[in-house]
Amino acid sequence: MLSIQYKKPVDLAGWTFFIFGILALLLGAIGLIKPEITLTLLGFDVAERSARAANDYTIVFMLASSMASFNMGVYYIFAALNNVRIFYGWTVPFRILTFTVFTLAVIFGLAPTRFIGVGIWELLGALATGLALKADKKKGV
Repeated sequence: MLSIQYKKPVDLAGWTFFIFGILALLLGAIGLIKPEITLTLLGFDVAERSARAANDYTIVFMLASSMASFNMGVYYIFAALNNVRIFYGWTVPFRILTFTVFTLAVIFGLAPTRFIGVGIWELLGALATGLALKADKKKGV
């Protein structure tokens, strides 16, 4: 059963998580409604659906990625509203890993340059959460 103990995040780290969660949820929702918008935001060329080959699963993949983003947003929001601080810390190294993988994809020509924005978004989120956790710890939170 869904349980939310708090009405808003209780500390700085919680706010970083809450804001990241809202953004992930909204971007996921956009991709679910119109996957081509997500492709455009990421810097990919967008072909009309009618021009796609029968075995082109780009739109299906974007729907799956968007659903994952939407769900991740919900998890982050609920974690922030329930002050699940241990989860905040678990995400920091993996968000840095995401930045690394996405940056390498751009460097090795597997993704367009604009795709690095996703990696930077993850890195900034990881750093914000990591620094907030450190600041909250100093305050005794």
